[in-house]
Amino acid sequence: MELHEIRAEIDQLDQQIQLLFEQRMSLCQEVARYKQEHHMPVFQASREKQVLDQVERRASAGLGFASRTFFANMMSISSQLQQKMLVAAKDAPEIPVPLMEYASSVGCQGTVGANSETAAQAFFPGREIQFYPTFEQVFAAVESDSLQYGVLPIYNSTSGTVTQTVDLMGKYSFFITAMNQVEVTHCLATLPGTKIENISAVYSHPQALSQCSDFLDARHLVRREYSNTATAAKMVAETNDQTIAAICSEDCARRNHLEILASHISNVVPNFTQFICITKDMQVAEDASVISVMLTLSNEPGSLSRILNKFFLYGLDMTKIESRPIRNGSFDVIFHIDFKGNLRDRGIAAFLNDLCKSCQEFKLLGNAVVTSESKS
Repeated sequence: MELHEIRAEIDQLDQQIQLLFEQRMSLCQEVARYKQEHHMPVFQASREKQVLDQVERRASAGLGFASRTFFANMMSISSQLQQKMLVAAKDAPEIPVPLMEYASSVGCQGTVGANSETAAQAFFPGREIQFYPTFEQVFAAVESDSLQYGVLPIYNSTSGTVTQTVDLMGKYSFFITAMNQVEVTHCLATLPGTKIENISAVYSHPQALSQCSDFLDARHLVRREYSNTATAAKMVAETNDQTIAAICSEDCARRNHLEILASHISNVVPNFTQFICITKDMQVAEDASVISVMLTLSNEPGSLSRILNKFFLYGLDMTKIESRPIRNGSFDVIFHIDFKGNLRDRGIAAFLNDLCKSCQEFKLLGNAVVTSESKS
């Protein structure tokens, strides 16, 4: 046969497949109506496994797994249609909106002059900020209701995820209600009169040290991790040691009466850090646009592919996906995913119903409104 003849036969088969696919989806809608009337769940894992096992057994030699994948995707589409039908029949969810202008208490990690304070003031202009020694204490204060809103760094445009924050997300009960970003301008700050050639060690938060690694390596400066850029600056200011320095913002250096030996020392300029605002109970602004989730998957072929395919089927724009070790002694990971949407959208509700049933563990982290950039 000539190539054009083969392609003509493929086109005919594709038309038949499409017709059969549409007939199958029509029957699936009937199934959804039946399940709705009889209060049955859309996703039934045992039924799906039974169908896929049969498909794999029936397949011709060498096409077993391919056939299973084809039908798994078709069943995922079916589940999506059923979820949309069922959710469309329900009322839109009622979710409180954030009232951040009436916040009774706001906190962050660090001290006066920290980038976290800049981010907190951008969320809550003119408000008094409570400072905590660690990120974990901010999470704990929000969970215990001793703090209404907490502000934490989560991602940096140069050095990536703030792992201390992400690793605590699975431990505490909270919801993200807003995000902003702060342009971080690092400098090298010392006691007045200190010479750079006499510096033996530079103190700062691990992220700041990483973001300024080119500057430090070029001058063979030893790095020393500290809890926060602002607390590092405060520590240097309170010593009489002219052999140490801090990496902090220029504003922080001035507040601590330190001398700025070098400015704009980040590897990449501009350098931004993204911050989240968390609260104990879910609050979703009308214009919230970023939904965050954490999930774990079964360790089997295609489990991640099926999850990613769901985002495509629902037409959702995933803005971030990252894996982190679970830290339970295994090599299993937990995925942190951000995607665009608003929880008041019934289509989003259908998607989340579908998504969580395909995960071993699932946690909705919140729905954030993204505010404009601030400068440290």
